[in-house]
Amino acid sequence: MTNKTWQEIAEAKRGAILAAIPQEWRIENPPIAQQVDVTGSFLHQFLTNKEIEITNTTADDIVKHTVAGRWSAEEVTRAFCHTAALGHQLTNCLHEIFFDAAIADAKSLDEYYATHKRPIGPLHGLPISLKDQFHVKDVETSMGYVGWIGTFEGMTGTGKEKVFESEMVRELRQCGAILYCKTSVPHTLMTGETVNNIIGLTTNPKNRNLVSGGSSGGEGALIGIRGSPVGFGTDIGGSVRIPAAFNGLYGIRPSSGRMPYEGAANSMDGQNSVLSVVGPLATSASSLRLVMKAILEQKPWLHDPLVHELPWRYEQEKQILELTGGIGDASKVGPLCFGVYMFDGVVKPLPPVRRAIDIVVKAMKALGHRVIEWQPLSHDLIQEQGMKTWVYDAGLDVKTAHGLVGEPFAKQVGFFEKLDKKDEFTASQVAETNVKLRRLRKEYMEYWNSTEELTGTGRPVDAIITPLAPFPAARPGTYNWYAYSTWVNFMDYTSVVLPVTNADKSIDKVDEGYTPIGDRDKEVYESYDPEIFDGAHVSLQLVGRRLQEEKMLAIAEYVGKAIGK
Repeated sequence: MTNKTWQEIAEAKRGAILAAIPQEWRIENPPIAQQVDVTGSFLHQFLTNKEIEITNTTADDIVKHTVAGRWSAEEVTRAFCHTAALGHQLTNCLHEIFFDAAIADAKSLDEYYATHKRPIGPLHGLPISLKDQFHVKDVETSMGYVGWIGTFEGMTGTGKEKVFESEMVRELRQCGAILYCKTSVPHTLMTGETVNNIIGLTTNPKNRNLVSGGSSGGEGALIGIRGSPVGFGTDIGGSVRIPAAFNGLYGIRPSSGRMPYEGAANSMDGQNSVLSVVGPLATSASSLRLVMKAILEQKPWLHDPLVHELPWRYEQEKQILELTGGIGDASKVGPLCFGVYMFDGVVKPLPPVRRAIDIVVKAMKALGHRVIEWQPLSHDLIQEQGMKTWVYDAGLDVKTAHGLVGEPFAKQVGFFEKLDKKDEFTASQVAETNVKLRRLRKEYMEYWNSTEELTGTGRPVDAIITPLAPFPAARPGTYNWYAYSTWVNFMDYTSVVLPVTNADKSIDKVDEGYTPIGDRDKEVYESYDPEIFDGAHVSLQLVGRRLQEEKMLAIAEYVGKAIGK
C-alpha cells in the first residue's frame, strides 16, 4: 500500500498523461470564455494539411486508403496521435497515451504490407481508441478510480496489467487495427457526465460550456474533435449513445450478446439483469458497420461465452440498403414506418431537440414513409424496475473502489454514498425484479407487434424516432433525467444515434410562460439558455427491436443521408 494521499496519486497520474505528449505537440489551452468551440478551424491551426485531410476522413474511407497502400499506417497513426494530444489538452479526454507503441505497430504493418503486398486484415492501419475499461498490455486501466492506479482493477502484485488484454483488444489487433490511447470515464461509470478525481471534467469540444456525455465521454470528445476515427465504448444506460449524441456522432447500442465484453473491467460485475454492452462511436454509420463486421468475422462467440453465434446478417440490411442507393425511391420496397416518441410525460425535451424531431419526421414523410405516434406502456414502470438493478449491491462495488485510497465521490454519482448495507437486495428480491422486467419486455413486445394494424406497410413499426436526452448536451452538474436512454437498455433493444442539426439561438427560443410538470422538468427547463447552447450538436436516436443491428444501421444511414448528415 502507498503512503501517498489520493490527491498526490491523482496529481502524479495527470502529470504522467501530459508527459506522454511530445513537447512539440504541447499547446496553451485558452479559457472557455475565450474559445468555446475548439473543433474545426481552431484545431486546424496546429495541424498540417495532410493531418487535417486524414483526420477528417471517416474510418471506412481511411481503410480504403490503407488496405490499398495509398496511405501508410504510420502517417495515419501519427496524424491521429497528434490530434488526440491536442484534444486532451483542450477537453481532458484521455486516461492513457501509448503513442510510441502505436507508431511501432504501424511501422510493423507497413513492413508487412511492403513484403506481402496485402493488408493484415479488414482494419489494416486504422487507429481505434478505447474507453478505459478495455485492458491493453503494458497499459494501465484506472476506469477513473484513483485507487486503481498502479494496480490491476484494484489488486496489487498480479502483474496482469503487463500481459493481459481484453477479448475485444485481441480481436482488433487480429483485424489490423492500431490502438493508441484510452479515453476518460466517470468513476463508477454510472453518470452521463464524465468526471473523476484524476483528470477532472471532460468537456464538449464543440461547446465547452457543455459536457461530453458519459460514461464513454472521453470517446465522444476525442472523436468529436477528430482525434479518433472510431472508438469503442460501453452502454448500460446510454453510455455510448449519450456521448455520441452530445458530440454529433453516430453511435450504436447493440443488444446484449452481440459484441464481446469478455476481459473488460466494469462496475458491479456480475449484475446480469441488465447487461452493459460494447458498442462503437464514429463519424458515420458506415464506420460503425465496418468495425462491427470486422469483429464478428473474428467469431467472438468462440471466446466470449455471452456472445451469440450470430455472424453479420446481410439479408437484414439488404432491403433497407436499397433505399440508401437513391433518396426518394422508397417505391423499391414500399415505405418504412416510424413511430415517434416525443415526450415521456415527465421531462419535456428542450426546443432544439423538438426541432430535430420535426426535421427527421418531415424528411421521412417527404420521402413517402409513414409516421405514427408511439404510445407504449408507461416508461415509468420500466424505469422503476430497471433502476433497481443498478443498486442490487447497495453500492458495495463502487464504494470499495473509492475506499482503496479514500477518494470522494463526484456529486454526479453521490447517490451511491446514500445507499446503506441494509438496502442490499436479497436473492429473492433480485429474482422478483427479473420476473417483473421479463413481463414488461413481453408487454412491450406485444405492443410493438400490434402496430402492424396501424402502419399500412403490412409489418410493425420499423424504428422509433425519439430523443436520447431532453437537451442537446448537458451543462455540468445538471444531467438529472435518463429515462429517454435507459428504457432501451431495460428492454434490450438496438438503438443508433445520429446527428441531426445544431442548436441555434435565433430559432430555438425559450418556451416563455411554460409551466413545468414537476421538479425534474423544472430543472431541465431552467437549465436552458439559448446563448449557452448555441452551436451545440443536436442528435436523436432510432430504436429498433432486439438484435436488429444490421437493420438499424442501414436505417440510420438512410435517414442521415436524407437530412444531409
